[in-house]
Amino acid sequence: MEPRGNKLISLYKDNYRIPATAEVTEEMILNHWELEKNLTKELLDSTQENRWEVFEKAYTTLYSSLDWLNSFSVDSTPPVSKYETWLGILGSPPKKIYEVGSGKGEMIAYFAKCGFECKATEITKERGSKHVTNSSNNLSWGNSDGVHLDQFEPADFYDFVVSNQVVEHFHPHDLITHFRSVYKILNQQGSFIFTTPHCHTGPHDLSLVFGYDQPQCMHLKEYTYHELQASLKQAGFKRIYSAVPAKLKKLLSKLGLGNEKQIRTIGIFYFHLMLIVENILFIIPSKKQRRGLSKFLRKIYLFADNIFLIAEK
Repeated sequence: MEPRGNKLISLYKDNYRIPATAEVTEEMILNHWELEKNLTKELLDSTQENRWEVFEKAYTTLYSSLDWLNSFSVDSTPPVSKYETWLGILGSPPKKIYEVGSGKGEMIAYFAKCGFECKATEITKERGSKHVTNSSNNLSWGNSDGVHLDQFEPADFYDFVVSNQVVEHFHPHDLITHFRSVYKILNQQGSFIFTTPHCHTGPHDLSLVFGYDQPQCMHLKEYTYHELQASLKQAGFKRIYSAVPAKLKKLLSKLGLGNEKQIRTIGIFYFHLMLIVENILFIIPSKKQRRGLSKFLRKIYLFADNIFLIAEK
């Protein structure tokens, strides 16, 4: 049975990081639920020919209709802490960074303030530069379909392409195209860094609030490590590995394991561990049991449900 009343409101606020004091009603949430389900059907039914038009219209409708998703949803974690792992991978400026699906622009604006030459992009103007204050001169903005990046940007140009919780929003048929396009706009030493939720502990979209086992809303597909590895290899990427969290890097540094080559080796080891654990989890037939074990393994660092990958050309 789908939750209602105060329970529904509490689940919704937790899922979207909305403060407890914010005025959110059951009616607002139910309107959101119906809107996302309808928009999701339109997104999945879209064709290659009308994909960008359908997606741009859908996300513009979502964020213009539900203005509280922009105004209420907050994360008080300081950027210096939130993006520490990312900065450890990016290294020192100057480097050119392109972000896919910048949302309200917090991450890419922070990278720009750190001295990197950055370009932020969004599919709809309801998200993006309008939400950024005190923007850096190192930051420019653009709109694109998020998939065919090479139609908007020069080839072999960027040092890094980044995306934070984005690929799960693409039409599943577009994943390979997206990865190939990322590959094209990266220079020969370039890397693709991205995060996305793991399907074993999902769904991670609005469906979770209503107690569903599979995404019903605008996470069109939540992936596994195996699926992403296969798609990245098909797109041409040569080396794929997990990001090593900043806190673990500091600990490893104290143990004399802090240079770039050693960190990459540890990331490769951890990525292969995730592939093994994932295979074990697939033996469990019940999604509910698989989700429960995944969450337990996450607590003891034997599983990462936030997939955080680096793919090198």
